[in-house]
Amino acid sequence: MHILDTARLRLRTVDAGDSAFYLALVTDPAFVEHIGDRGIRTLEEAHEALLAGPIAMQEERGHSLYVVELKEAGTPIGMCGLIKRPSLDGIDIGYAFLPAWRGQGYACEAGLAVLAYAPSLGIRRVLAITSPNNIASNFLLRKMGLRFERFLHLAPDDAGSNLYSIELAAQVDQGRLPLIAQALEALTPPVTGPAA
Repeated sequence: MHILDTARLRLRTVDAGDSAFYLALVTDPAFVEHIGDRGIRTLEEAHEALLAGPIAMQEERGHSLYVVELKEAGTPIGMCGLIKRPSLDGIDIGYAFLPAWRGQGYACEAGLAVLAYAPSLGIRRVLAITSPNNIASNFLLRKMGLRFERFLHLAPDDAGSNLYSIELAAQVDQGRLPLIAQALEALTPPVTGPAA
C-alpha cells in the first residue's frame, strides 16, 4: 500500500515479495554493526521476519517500517518508518539503507517525510535510538530536529543506545510543523498522503 511520496522517493508498506531486499539489508555489515544481527540468513527467514515484524505491525497498529523506493525506478533502497518497540515508552522512527544509497540524503528525505506524516496517525511525540558510535545516525537525527535525551540500556546486557525525541504536539497544536516542514521543503515538494 502506498504511504507517501517525496520528490525522489516513494514509501510503501512491506509485502512478502520484499524478502530478497530485506535479506540484503539486514545482512549488510553496517546494519549488523549498528542495528544488530537479526540472525536472518535465508530468504525463508527473511520472509518469516517480514510477516512477524513490519507486516504484522502495520496490520495491528496502522504504521510500521516502510519500504523506501526510488520514485522513478521503483528500486527498493532502504526502510524507514514508525515502530513500537516493547522496550520504549513511545513510537520511534527507524531507518536503514543499502550501502549504495547512503550519503545521498535519502535517509533524511524519508525521515522528514515520516515525521511530517506521524501526526496524521495521531502520533504527537517520536523517539529514536541509535548506537553512540553510529556517527552518521546521531548526526541525521539532530538534522531532522530530534534532540538527545539520554543514554539508556534497552536490555540489561546490551551496549546501550542514545535516545532522541521530538515533540510534534506543540507544533501540531499551533497548526504547523516548522522544523520538519522547512527542512522537507528544502529537499522536496510537499508530502502527499496515502492513496485512496
